[in-house]
Amino acid sequence: MTTRRVWLAVVAGAVTGVLAGCGFRLRGTGWRFGFRTLRLQAAADSDVLQSLRAQLQAAGVVVTGTGVAAAATTLAAPPPAADVILQVLQDQRERVVVGTTAAGQVRELALRRRVRFALRTPAGVELIPETELSQERELSFSETVVLGKEAEEALLFDDMRTAIVRQWLVRLAAVPLR
Repeated sequence: MTTRRVWLAVVAGAVTGVLAGCGFRLRGTGWRFGFRTLRLQAAADSDVLQSLRAQLQAAGVVVTGTGVAAAATTLAAPPPAADVILQVLQDQRERVVVGTTAAGQVRELALRRRVRFALRTPAGVELIPETELSQERELSFSETVVLGKEAEEALLFDDMRTAIVRQWLVRLAAVPLR
């Protein structure tokens, strides 16, 4: 039994050495941004904005201001200085019927998520012009399995949120500011 542990330790050490030698490393956030602070201006907070805020903060960016609650606090005190201002113009979630049966029952849905935004400096210099990010998924529908389809719909919307946040981060990371 002891010999087995020794061999296991030797193999684990060898694998670690090979992986370290080839440049392998665990995937971190990996995002590097040309700004340290970002002020978020949006009409309301949403799951997409919460996810974006969490990803930016994990990458070391200080995110201030969000939605209606932040607007109320900024009236009392001036907003802190930010390197860039991310203005969210639209954050829309849609569920559209695209197919029906001869009897008029829903057979297929299109789920859409759209976000429009612009990025500028506090001086008003436009870094990213008004841009729309969108995702769409199709969902077959059946009245007999409504609860299962609701769960599937929630998973599809979650997948679209993740994809939009990733697209957003790619665009923000491409902005050279420093």
